[in-house]
Amino acid sequence: MEKPFSPACERNQDAILRALLPKLKATRKLLEIGSGTGQHAVYFTKHMPWLDWQCSDIQENLSGITAWIHEARLNNLPDPIPLDVSVTHVTQKYDTIYSCNTLHIMSTSEVEALFNLAGTIATDDAGLLIYGPFKYGGKYTADSNVNFDQWLKERDPKSGVRDFEWVNTLANKAGFKFITDQAMPANNNLLYWRRRSSSSLI
Repeated sequence: MEKPFSPACERNQDAILRALLPKLKATRKLLEIGSGTGQHAVYFTKHMPWLDWQCSDIQENLSGITAWIHEARLNNLPDPIPLDVSVTHVTQKYDTIYSCNTLHIMSTSEVEALFNLAGTIATDDAGLLIYGPFKYGGKYTADSNVNFDQWLKERDPKSGVRDFEWVNTLANKAGFKFITDQAMPANNNLLYWRRRSSSSLI
């Protein structure tokens, strides 16, 4: 099949890679939730041969991701797995969970399910990385995000730009401690948490 292509992925891949590299130096097994076209996974794993990058997405997107992966032929990039955060049971453990531009297209319950899933599949010292647009204190970071949020809600009333404070609360409940919030191009942010040990959760 013809590979799907996202111009936005092409534009932001270098900036995201630079932000991810220092955070993934010790990662060996990473799960990407919502791999989209698969472009980022191919680009990132070419630059990070020490980690195994597991793509995942809903069933209808897997063929496009597979086309990118099979063309790349990278030893650290296996075939994608089907994953619906609301229903899929994952038994494998990962030392990093990563998701890019997914929270704003999910419903509230799906966002909650994503963090619940991350809490069950994370190793004791795992990292959690979420990329996308966010609101802070209920306020947008740019006018473009206001317009984007309106467009999202017209398309699907259950979607929308998420509040950082709510997302951080979900991560905390799943056992992750907030580390950094890095500003990214096009009014996006890369949020980074690390798993808290069981002793620190008491």
